[in-house]
Amino acid sequence: MRYPEFLKNNGTIGFVAPSFGCNIEPYKSAFNNALRRLGDMGYNTELGPNCYEGSGIGISNTPIKCAAEINELYPSDSNDVLISCGGGELMCEVVSHIDFETLKNAEPKWYMGYSDNTNLTYLLTTICDIASIYGPCAAAFGMEPWHEAISDAFDLICGRKLTMTGYDMWEKESLKDEEHPLVPYNPTEKRIIKGFPESFKTSGRLIGGCMDCLVNLIGTRFDKTADFLERYKPDGFIWFLEACDLNVMSIRRAMWQMDEAGWFKYAKGFMIGRPLAFGQDMFGLDQYEAVLGIIGKYNVPVVMDVDIGHLAPMMPLICGSMADIKVNGQSLEVDMKLC
Repeated sequence: MRYPEFLKNNGTIGFVAPSFGCNIEPYKSAFNNALRRLGDMGYNTELGPNCYEGSGIGISNTPIKCAAEINELYPSDSNDVLISCGGGELMCEVVSHIDFETLKNAEPKWYMGYSDNTNLTYLLTTICDIASIYGPCAAAFGMEPWHEAISDAFDLICGRKLTMTGYDMWEKESLKDEEHPLVPYNPTEKRIIKGFPESFKTSGRLIGGCMDCLVNLIGTRFDKTADFLERYKPDGFIWFLEACDLNVMSIRRAMWQMDEAGWFKYAKGFMIGRPLAFGQDMFGLDQYEAVLGIIGKYNVPVVMDVDIGHLAPMMPLICGSMADIKVNGQSLEVDMKLC
């Protein structure tokens, strides 16, 4: 696994928009405030041509122009790390035009984003053997004040913090809107994780992302998961997975599809984030059985309702890193190692 250099003091943060850009409120004002704040912290910034674009369908621009931005800025020495402007809907179409050979041959660089950005965070790792960060997008850094999760993400990209423990409360309803673009998270719900078993320790290589995106990659020319699993088979894998638009039946189908594709055969554990459809029940199927009904046969540890994904806050995770996971009741520790 290739690990990029961490962001140094006074380094340059590049921003790209292979999914949605920051062209409408509240994202535009939040992004502008993020740029101001990072500048005040002493960092330089570089903006790709699509950061404020909104002319695309489900993404910032045309798939070709979105891919061109990645193809140019990722190997460029004008920036040190890249952060995605936001998530969206159709970044899968951008993937068709990304030059993964160029990315693979470039000096590795941290790319951070989540949700639709799974299309790059996951493929950078499985195709190029380059670690990436599944974490917040650009506009989140514009909130005032920063939530601990935002500080954690920035500390991670700077190499100052590689162990994450999650957060006490989570946000069920956001207060952020066009008139209040800079409000922080609104954590009102106590975090209650569910471990199976209740306490465990496991180690393996972290891999995963948003299930909505992952299942679309299965069977395409970009699905190099089988080869990736064989390369790192001795390590075993800890899958981190979360869902956005999927209801509990769709989550069950997604888990079945990944399982039947052979993705879980070397699994040593699973971390499952709170789904956006939190608390949903359909025909007696809830969010827990939607997952456990498929992966229970592997008899490996599973922890659910983890701070990953679309119900903020989210722990930033290094996709591709080795991790020691410890769960003891309501205590969770994810210790990531660059090896």
